[in-house]
Amino acid sequence: MAEKTKIVQVVPYDPAWKKEFTRLRDYLLEITGDLIIAAEHVGSTSVEGLSAKPIIDIDLVMESYEVFPEIVQRLSQYGYVHQGDLGIEGREAFRREQEDGFMKYHLYVCPKDGKGYLEHIALRDYMRLNPAAAREYEEVKVKLAKQFRYDIDAYCEGKTEVVHSILRKAGHII
Repeated sequence: MAEKTKIVQVVPYDPAWKKEFTRLRDYLLEITGDLIIAAEHVGSTSVEGLSAKPIIDIDLVMESYEVFPEIVQRLSQYGYVHQGDLGIEGREAFRREQEDGFMKYHLYVCPKDGKGYLEHIALRDYMRLNPAAAREYEEVKVKLAKQFRYDIDAYCEGKTEVVHSILRKAGHII
């Protein structure tokens, strides 16, 4: 979904994020459910108690790239534009062209063995099970959001080291 402004804002956890993910997942399953094997809530909004940018990240998981052309075609009928992998192997991004009644979200389609998907799951699951790691990540994000309020690229780049550290702790080698 296109963002109107690029202000980096990290806010306290909101339990409504879980409900919004469920609503969004159900909508996307109506469109692609026969072509995917899972729809996963990933990113910071998927970790209960973790402050985050108020943007839902959702991974639609496919068995293999064989079904990807049909997924692209199906999503395009509902106003989604394929953006490519945006530099992340194993993660195909989609943008919604018009307002759709959901809070801001990032939609990705990933093969079940794709690097982007596996990292999303490893990071999410480790932080759900290790509150200290989630707090460490939160502290970095809050600091970076203040430091780089108008520079999303610098904010994202600043998180890289802590994300890699958590992935290594999770046993997911970078």
